[in-house]
Amino acid sequence: MATGIQLRIYTYENRKIHGELLYEWLLEQARVLGIHGGSAFRAIAGYGRHGQLHEQGFFELAGEQPVLVEFIASEDECQGLLDRLRQENLALFYAKTPIEYAITAT
Repeated sequence: MATGIQLRIYTYENRKIHGELLYEWLLEQARVLGIHGGSAFRAIAGYGRHGQLHEQGFFELAGEQPVLVEFIASEDECQGLLDRLRQENLALFYAKTPIEYAITAT
């Protein structure tokens, strides 16, 4: 069993940086920094600090869904990714939680 950090970064599906979808850019930055895995999840519904509800519906415009990008990594790896976000001057809401993790099979 190992200990580390669960880093969760919240954004929207259509948000971009340098012409690339932000959630894809986040995954690539983490990979380059040596974080061994990450995932992006699109939400069914959600709201952020401005209180505007975004939910999936038949007539909703594509790209406005909330997206959660999640990593499990060491404290140093997470700090490296957060430093990278600060270099880009990105204003993103995130949560860090200490965790224990392992692989079920050897």
